[in-house]
Amino acid sequence: MKLRSLLFVPGDRPERFEKALTWGADAVILDLEDSVAPANKPKARDSVHEFVQRHAGETKLLIRINPLASPECEDDVAALSGLQPFALMLPKAEGAASVRKLASSLAAALPILPIATETPAAIFEIGSYRDVSDKLCGLTWGAEDLPAAIGAATARRTDGRYTPPYELARSLTLFAAHAAAIPAIDTVYPDFRDLNGLRAYVGRARRDGFSGMMAIHPSQVETINHAFTPDASEIAWADKVTAAFAAQPDAGVIQVDGRMLDLPHLKLATRILERAGRVT
Repeated sequence: MKLRSLLFVPGDRPERFEKALTWGADAVILDLEDSVAPANKPKARDSVHEFVQRHAGETKLLIRINPLASPECEDDVAALSGLQPFALMLPKAEGAASVRKLASSLAAALPILPIATETPAAIFEIGSYRDVSDKLCGLTWGAEDLPAAIGAATARRTDGRYTPPYELARSLTLFAAHAAAIPAIDTVYPDFRDLNGLRAYVGRARRDGFSGMMAIHPSQVETINHAFTPDASEIAWADKVTAAFAAQPDAGVIQVDGRMLDLPHLKLATRILERAGRVT
């Protein structure tokens, strides 16, 4: 399942929906939560329902509903009646219990993508997502709601990098996703005009083990897709490593281009080929 880029579109801006399908994102998130003012949420539900009804199955459409504790959530779930989007995004999720609660309220089973770090309590539940991995299509995190919830001035240093508490939240999400064997999706880079900063950010995400990233603007999609797509040199290395291990199936350690490689290198090579669409 390829989820390199997931592009947010406000649910009350239906004139942007069709355009969003042309911007190259692997998935489009139709948002009913933060980007929609309370007075516009009924209109947004109607617009999202009509669009998903027409386009489900043609592309990966996710719907970000309002948090379970919000009075808006019940109306969001009701508006999903008869729809089969690719997945639902659950904000302010607090571990497996939140996933089970949402799943039990749905008329039909839908994959869920939790945002795992938006409340203080959520941090202590991140490891539980592996208990509901069969209900998930990935795991992501956010760096905006948590500092607001605890009264922090910001989640970022002056150079744009996260301060230690939010690096911890990011790391826990990364490891929890891999423990559950689901895609680890990094959070948004909010300054959509700063493409150099985005390149550095998404490069770190790829380096650290994330497999995709959310975007808030179409201008970010190409950079994100490029970063999470293996280049020719990576694919050539992965081919060489997998071929070398295949030729010596009983070997725990092999030599490739003067380097000693062991099974973790084979796992990395296999992941690269999976991302390149060479392994299913």
